[in-house]
Formats: sequence, structure tokens, C-alpha cells
Amino acid sequence: MTTYSAPVEDMMFLFEHLKDNKHYNEIEKYKEVNSELVKDILDEAAKINQDLILPLAKVGDENPCVYENGVVRTPPGYKDVYSKYIQDGWTSLSCDPKYGGQGMPKTVSTFFEEMLSSASLSFKLYSELSIGAYNCILHHGSDEIKNKFLPKIVEGKWSGTMCLTEPQCGTDLGLIKTKAVKDENGLYKISGQKIFITSGDHDLTDNIIHLVLARTPDAPKGTRGISLFLVPKFWVDDNGSVGPRNGVNTVSIESKMGIKGSPTCVLSFENASGFMIGPENKGLNSMFTMMNLERIVVGIQGLGISETAYQTALSYSKERKQGKSNDNSNGETDLIIKHADIRRSLMNMKSIIEGERSLAFWMSQQVDVSLNHSSSEVKKNASGIVALLTPVIKSFFTDMGMEITNEAIQIFGGYGFTKDQGIEQLFRDNRITPIYEGTNSVQAIDLVFRKITEDETFKNLISNIEEEIDQCSKNEKLSKHLNSINDFKKRLIEFTNWINPKGSTPKNDISASCNDYLKFLGYFCLSFVWLKTLRKSYENYDQNTEFYDDKINTGNYYFEKIIPRAEAHYKSAVVGSKYTMDAKFN
Repeated sequence: MTTYSAPVEDMMFLFEHLKDNKHYNEIEKYKEVNSELVKDILDEAAKINQDLILPLAKVGDENPCVYENGVVRTPPGYKDVYSKYIQDGWTSLSCDPKYGGQGMPKTVSTFFEEMLSSASLSFKLYSELSIGAYNCILHHGSDEIKNKFLPKIVEGKWSGTMCLTEPQCGTDLGLIKTKAVKDENGLYKISGQKIFITSGDHDLTDNIIHLVLARTPDAPKGTRGISLFLVPKFWVDDNGSVGPRNGVNTVSIESKMGIKGSPTCVLSFENASGFMIGPENKGLNSMFTMMNLERIVVGIQGLGISETAYQTALSYSKERKQGKSNDNSNGETDLIIKHADIRRSLMNMKSIIEGERSLAFWMSQQVDVSLNHSSSEVKKNASGIVALLTPVIKSFFTDMGMEITNEAIQIFGGYGFTKDQGIEQLFRDNRITPIYEGTNSVQAIDLVFRKITEDETFKNLISNIEEEIDQCSKNEKLSKHLNSINDFKKRLIEFTNWINPKGSTPKNDISASCNDYLKFLGYFCLSFVWLKTLRKSYENYDQNTEFYDDKINTGNYYFEKIIPRAEAHYKSAVVGSKYTMDAKFN
């Protein structure tokens, strides 16, 4: 089985020392969310994830969900742990107290999202989509709909899904065929098929609330004619009690490479009754509330799985003996952690993971500001930053997750290729993260063709980084890194000007370089948060010298050993697309 101990100390370091967003600290309702409260929450979160949820990862992989006699059955142990999970209130952590939630900010719930991803992604997906549905209904549903459905979703007694994909369309949602016809009661009858529906059916909750994209009869073609509907598995009476089965049926569940403890369903809607959510033909806008937050959460999945892979590989490297290290003087076989190349692999993982956690925490402050600040202008600016970096968080973290799980397998050698150690499962489970919620290539295209063209938002991002550079200029120990990040920033601006669709670069050159640009920006953003982390480490050094020595060494490693990767992406991109487009694929 894999090794995992929740990195509570590192999370608390971020909460106590990197929670320096001025606008975040102006949010009145979060001023009582102090370190003592957060530490208690994280300690309890660590216990349930390490003790109860982590063992389910292997169970779910070896005993996948099954579909029999019209029922999707979850793996052994899932029901009992899920019951404990909702009894302890974990589904309600970030939800509005008005509907039974605890009202914790993203700066806290993001840590919990990471822990869940580290322990068992399959188990996490049941509640993750529920919170996504909650957010969509909260922002776009009527008061009647919210009062009827949200309390049970927040409690965890009902779960949720998002139903977008159909056999003929994934990314291109304009090709959706599912129909919605209004009846005499003002409800809609939904008919069509949806595929790849995560947690689309299961036996953990009393009801499942599907958010379904469909077309009304006279809807315009393309994405302009898509509406959003809430379709429960079981009809809900006016008094809130669960009634008869609605016209939603499971056709099959997928046999998958990973996340086998989570059912990925084909669902058939046959005159299923539903409510329209938001305005007609504006369903995609409403669904993006769910999708955009979900894309950030998928990035956190990549981070969480990376942490478990790193910890498992580190533990193995302290037990496995093989060969003799370069400084061996006694002639005995050494633990592999003494070998420089193994240490290189571990430091690659560690520096990227800790940088990602810092960036996710910085981003969570921006999300909280975008949702809760009293100033509309401040909210707008924060929303712009969130929109700009969402594809980076989603794609960069999950691509790095593939690199890190791959390196972890390599550290195990032949044992990593077998199922006995559990390390190969992390690779398989993570493989979906660069694919779902919009493939990483689509995210890169979105970043370049839609996001960086918002000039003010990009300037706001650079302004945030320049503020940090100014603060760091007071510490001479950071002078070398300041030179590095200033050069990095100049190259980023140069790269952005070259790839910006508003400029003169040919479109094929831009399209062929979107992935390179996203990775460049990802490495740059990690350098920004590592700079902030190093500044805080020096400022608080005397409080915990061992912890901060490790932070400083890891940050130095990132600047010296990881940042040079970014230049290769720039040089590859600006060559253009000639040889790409001239290729003959016979």
C-alpha cells in the first residue's frame, strides 16, 4: 500500500505566513477563521484521510464498481466510510451556513481537497461533483430550487453530477442533441444520452441530482442554444421527500485504466422531468460556474496524487539497498537515497509539489476575493486572475502529476511495475486528470486565445509579481533569485507578445505553441510563489530552523534546477509551426 501522511505543517506554514492578500484579509466573515481553528480542522482531516480513506484506494482498484440488476454498487467499505464522512460534516466544509454548511474559505477547503486526492481520488469524486453541483445551483438556481435541493447536497445525503458529454461531442458542446421540452406544469421533459458521467449512479446516497445540458425545441444552433436543467434521479416532492424514480437510467459503466472505485456512467434520459436552471439558452454560462471551479480542483487532484507518490517513493528509498554511493567508505551496500540520481528525482518532485501547494493557496485567496469581497471592482480584478490561471492550475499540476508519478515508479525499479507496492496505481489514477474537465491541450488553447488577450488581467498578474519582487529586494540573500525572476519575467512578456493572437504571429505558429506557453507560465508562477516562500522563510527562520532550512534548500533547488526547463519551451515555440504543418502523415 502507498504511504501518506498529510503535510499539515506545510499547510499551516502557508496559512500563517502566505495569507498576505490585502483584499482577502478585508473579507469580514473570514476574520474569525484563525490558525487555531484551521489547525484543528486539518488535524481531523488528516485522521480521516490517513486512517479511513487511504485504505479504500487499493480496495477500490482491486474491487471496482459493478453494475448489476440495474444498480451500481460501490467497492467494499465505501458505504461505511462515506457514512462517517458525511456524519463528520466534511461535505459541508466550504458551503454556505444558510444551507447547513460550515462556511470555510477556499484557503482552508483547498487543503482538504488536496488531502482527499492524496488518500483516494476514486472516493473523493463522489463528493467533489456534489460540491460542484452545489456551486452551480447556488449561483444560478431560484430560491425555491436552492431551498429544495441544497440542504441535502450540503449534508451529503444527496450527491450531484454534471452531464455534458454525448457520444458525438466532448469538447465541442455545440453538437449536443439532448432535448428538453416544456410541459403544461412548467417543467421540462429531458431526453437523450450522456456519457463519461463521473459518479453518475451509485449506492452511497439517497438521491443523485444531475445537472444536464440540453436544447429546447426552437433553440439556436451551436453553443448559443444550450440550456441547463436540474434532473433528479428520484423525483423530489414539494415537501422535500424523495418520490418515485425519474426517467434517468444507467446504461452501463466504463471499464477504465484508473479511478476504478468511481463509476463512470452512460446515462439515458427518457422523458425525465427537470427544472431549468438560469435563463434559457444560457446554460453553458451557468455550467461554467461549476466547470471552472472544477478545473481548479482537478489541478489539486494532480497535486494530491503527486504528494502521495513522492512520500511513497521517499519511504521506499530509505528502505531499499542497492549499489554503493560515490562517498561510500565502508564498502557496504547503501540505501538508494544516498545515490545522487535518486536524490535528484526526489528533489524534482519535492520542489514542484511544494511550489504547487503554495500557488494553489495563493490562488485560493484570489477565488475567495472574487466571490466574497465587498467591492465589485476588487472582485472583478480577482476574477480575472482566477480565469487567467485556472487553465494553468488544471494543466500544469496534472502534467507534473504524470511526471512525478512516473519518476516515483522509476525509483521503485521493477517493483514499481508490479501491483504489490501500489505505486503504479497512482500513475493510472492520475492519467485521467490531464483529460477530463477539458483536455490540457484545450486548456492551453483557452489560455492563449481567450485569457492572455485580456491585457489588464495579465498586467494585474505581473503587478502582483512585481510587488513581491519589491518586498524581496530588501533581503540581500535573495538577490540572485531576484535577478533570475526578473530575467524570467522579461522572457514571459516577450513570449506573451509573440504568442498573443492580437499580434502578427501566424495562427498555426500560435496554435502549435500553446502548450509550450502554458508550461512556461506554470514554471514562472511557481518561481513567483517560491520567491514569496523564501522571503517568509528568512523572516521567520528563528522560529523553526529545521523547517526553514529545508524550505530554503528546496526553494534554491527550484530556482537553480527547475527554472531552466522553461527556456526550452520558449525556444521550441518561437521556431514556429513550419515543420509541424509540413509533415506528411501517410
